[in-house]
Amino acid sequence: MSALFDLTGKTALVTGSSGGLGFAMAQGLAEAGAEVILHGRNQAKLDEAVSELRDAGLAADSVSFDITQETSIESAFKDFDAAHRQIDILVNNAGMQWRKPMTELALEDWQKVIDTNLTSAFLMGKQAARRMIQRGDGGKIINIGSLTSQVARATVAPYTAAKGGIRLLTCSMAAEWAQYGIQSNAIGPGYMLTEMTQPLANDPDFDGWVRKRSPSGRWGTPEDLVGTVVYLAAPASNYVNGQIVYVDGGMLAVL
Repeated sequence: MSALFDLTGKTALVTGSSGGLGFAMAQGLAEAGAEVILHGRNQAKLDEAVSELRDAGLAADSVSFDITQETSIESAFKDFDAAHRQIDILVNNAGMQWRKPMTELALEDWQKVIDTNLTSAFLMGKQAARRMIQRGDGGKIINIGSLTSQVARATVAPYTAAKGGIRLLTCSMAAEWAQYGIQSNAIGPGYMLTEMTQPLANDPDFDGWVRKRSPSGRWGTPEDLVGTVVYLAAPASNYVNGQIVYVDGGMLAVL
């Protein structure tokens, strides 16, 4: 493996990684040499995911805590400190969707989406960056955005606001932390076929729209994100900061 993409000796924490996009990215980081820490709230699913990686000969472990609660995040990072585990790579992937017209959207549902998709990335990034700065050896923070970091669709206003915020939160992280050797970047996945999006893919009208709207003519797969996340986690991207890379089959490039 080229040293530019070698993650041997690094530890990566990927939130929301017991399945779907998060698991695929965690597996890709592990295959590049990193020890990965999977995160989620369903311990049974986490155990299965860790076992799958270990059975493949990869270094994996798991943690479970609430990414929307600052005290929970602080406690998790203190546990890492006590175990002498440093987080070299943080992937803020955990998220949720809530589809409803804005005129019918309750404030509590708006807030839940914002907290899960945006505020959590700030809280997680703050704890990771504090330690990266103190150690003096830099690090990588990768936030997961969306096509809605750039454009909007009806009925997903809180998700759009959160993912738009991810784009500029990433810029803010770069503005403050680049001087410490921390690269903060984001990935904007297009329409990816996962368990969460399967109902949309099962809708012939929506499925047809995605295929016709994308120059690639298909849905993305979780594996389509692996190359980008490894690049942004690796030395190859050491002078890339504050960027969002859209992995969308070309959807944003065309009218």
